[in-house]
Amino acid sequence: MKYFKLPDLGEGLQDAEIVQWHVKAGDSVTTDQLLVSVETAKALVDIPAPHDGVVAKLFGQEGDILHVGEPLIGYEGEDADAGTVVGRLEGGGSSQADSFFIGAAPSTREHLAPRATPAVRQLARQLGVELAALAGSGPDGLVTRSDVEQAAQSARDSFGGERLRGVRRSMAINMARSHAEVVPVTIFGDADLHRWAEARDPLIRLGKAIAAACEAEPILNSWFDGRALSIRQHDRLDLGIAVDTPDGLFVPVLRNVGGRSAEDLKEGMARLRADVKARSIPPQEMMGATLTLSNFGTLFGRYANPVVVPPQVAIIGAGGIRDEVVAWEGKPAVHPVLPLSLTFDHRAVTGGEAARFLKALVEALERP
Repeated sequence: MKYFKLPDLGEGLQDAEIVQWHVKAGDSVTTDQLLVSVETAKALVDIPAPHDGVVAKLFGQEGDILHVGEPLIGYEGEDADAGTVVGRLEGGGSSQADSFFIGAAPSTREHLAPRATPAVRQLARQLGVELAALAGSGPDGLVTRSDVEQAAQSARDSFGGERLRGVRRSMAINMARSHAEVVPVTIFGDADLHRWAEARDPLIRLGKAIAAACEAEPILNSWFDGRALSIRQHDRLDLGIAVDTPDGLFVPVLRNVGGRSAEDLKEGMARLRADVKARSIPPQEMMGATLTLSNFGTLFGRYANPVVVPPQVAIIGAGGIRDEVVAWEGKPAVHPVLPLSLTFDHRAVTGGEAARFLKALVEALERP
């Protein structure tokens, strides 16, 4: 049997959920024929056949999650992957060493680390399964992929509820990663918009103002690698804009914000929103953001501490514009005010840099 494995679906996408099979075992398929539709953390993706053949086996049912590199479909024919090395067993040493413990007392064996391949260990980490609690069903107590999946399923069954899928599952993973890695600090400010008069397009004005602030403090428009302790500054602003949908939070990317006209940006944002709504947005359109804007004020709220998602080092939150009484030229006046929040990763950005960035953002917004 020849295996067609789940291909790499793009930057940072390590797994996908099977949404719908378009073939079944026994079907003859041709090159580029649609095999299966999957949902990643970014979008729905159709996967075509890599070559002609007859489907011998489907790996996974609708709703199952497969990881990149795992078998997706088996074709009739010789096994092209029979010689693939899964990986060295970790935790239990070599088979020769294991034989030394075969006759050992139970108390001795209990202190041995569980035996599993690196792939199984990675799966256990992803599913939150404690390997030490499992009795491996493989040879000499080897913990298998099936053991890990059954343990994860048992935990889900005992908890009840509905398993997170697609975008919401990705959000949970990304938020946990942020909590574990980022050192967040949030500062707040207000922009007085009375000079805007009737010409208001808050989202595009925000985007252009953020681009101006990035010119003043480029460090905020960076990616940070916490393991290598290295930072990469970007020469243009690719702004991720959080879009709320019934299916979860999508973050399409508006490219080169500082180098495009307001009208071009407006058309581009409308197109991205339409694609998100139709769930037809290509995965690459939600990758590579250098900075993110959460425009939560269109729904409700004034200030927030939005979450920085690595490798980005900052995120801007925009609250709802409201009329407020302010001091203007020594007298009280009613002006429209936009509340702003800036969360930054203090591992990579200093408080002074963040403050100067927010000041530049407010000044850009307050211009006529």
